[in-house]
Amino acid sequence: MPGTAGPGRRRELMSFVRRSSRLDKRLQKAWDSYAGEYLLELPEYEHRELSIALDFRFDADFAARTWGNDHPLIVEIGTGQGENIVAAAQARPDVNFLALEVYKPGVAHALLKAGKYELRNLRVCEVNAPDLMKAAADGLFAEVWTFFPDPWPKTKHHKRRIVQPALAAEVHRALRAGGVWRIATDIEDYALHVHEVMDGRDDFGNVGGVTVSLPTEHVSKGTADMAAQLPHADFVESERFDGRVLTNFERKGIDAGRVIHDFTYRAV
Repeated sequence: MPGTAGPGRRRELMSFVRRSSRLDKRLQKAWDSYAGEYLLELPEYEHRELSIALDFRFDADFAARTWGNDHPLIVEIGTGQGENIVAAAQARPDVNFLALEVYKPGVAHALLKAGKYELRNLRVCEVNAPDLMKAAADGLFAEVWTFFPDPWPKTKHHKRRIVQPALAAEVHRALRAGGVWRIATDIEDYALHVHEVMDGRDDFGNVGGVTVSLPTEHVSKGTADMAAQLPHADFVESERFDGRVLTNFERKGIDAGRVIHDFTYRAV
């Protein structure tokens, strides 16, 4: 039954709420045309939606069979409509890419773009990202990207944010030595959250070189306008990652006057 833990697995708080999985005619056509080539289907854990079978291991052999080579593998958590990862796959044919997304229309958009450009180095997976990280073998990924995750702006929902200590530990384990976790957000309070989760860890180093000033207290959806009056402190972030294209989502944030926060954490 979706949402229940089932035997052998503890119930976890999910970082997403399922939306409609209906596809319009264009996206259904894209799914029918391209899922066979680009959709990476993994064995499912029947007791929870978008989970992975407990005995499945995403290792180097599985990756080599999937992509047909042993090129470096970059994973994007929350690919949206695939704009960024498709552009990256076009620009870097010597790198393999895996797009993770929980919303079926987003998966279909990514499939459509992959098919349009006849990409051979991209696969798309409709899966809960923390489950994929748990299934990944040690040192498998060159990089992990998490760009503009759901901010869960209400204070009571902050625990649902995807960037959490448990995920950070799994990402670190799945990254090869010196691999990086790149994160971006246009929500100031989420930027503070990332610093709180990541900056004190001894398994990641913050390799940014930009000093930013952030409130040292959290605000919620209804109190965000109070942030400017709160005590502030300096934090270290990164220059904009030049491998991230300007998506429609990011452009809307900029047009709304929000500042983009980039982070680069290297596995040590």
